[in-house]
Amino acid sequence: MKADKSVKPFFAFAVVSAAMLFTTAFSQDNPKLSDAEVASVAVVANQIDIDYAAIAKQKSKNEDILKFAAMMADNHKAVIDQAAALVKKLGVTPKDNAVSQKLLADAKKTEKILRSKKGNSFNKAYINNEVAYHKAVIGAVEGLLIPETENAELKELLQNVVPSLKAHLQHAETVQKKF
Repeated sequence: MKADKSVKPFFAFAVVSAAMLFTTAFSQDNPKLSDAEVASVAVVANQIDIDYAAIAKQKSKNEDILKFAAMMADNHKAVIDQAAALVKKLGVTPKDNAVSQKLLADAKKTEKILRSKKGNSFNKAYINNEVAYHKAVIGAVEGLLIPETENAELKELLQNVVPSLKAHLQHAETVQKKF
């Protein structure tokens, strides 16, 4: 299979963006997040992946990419639904914060790049981004969100989602190998 040079710069961007995504979160001085702010970050991170999946559903014709995107949309929607039910039960309103704002800003850049790709170049860029994004999100959940969470039920939800995120990463890496 011929290498697509246009994907390499995007993959580098995706990895750098994903790493920078939570750079502030993983500095020596983790930001102090309230449970409402943790809930916001969790919802935003899941919604971003749903949005990436929507782009994949629009742009790809590849069966593996389409199946993966459908799984991402369904699974991340389910997490948002669980989080929404929990915050309603707890009487907490997710609160916007610097981490969720950084996520959204980076996602807009990534979406613009994804939308500029076509065909196999898109497929490669999408799945490369999914690998990088899931690595960053797993790191953030384990290294920032869980440690910052005070409410036991919210902490448990976050802990319970980590195995699914790792399964998503593993699936994305399997699809990535096909490209």
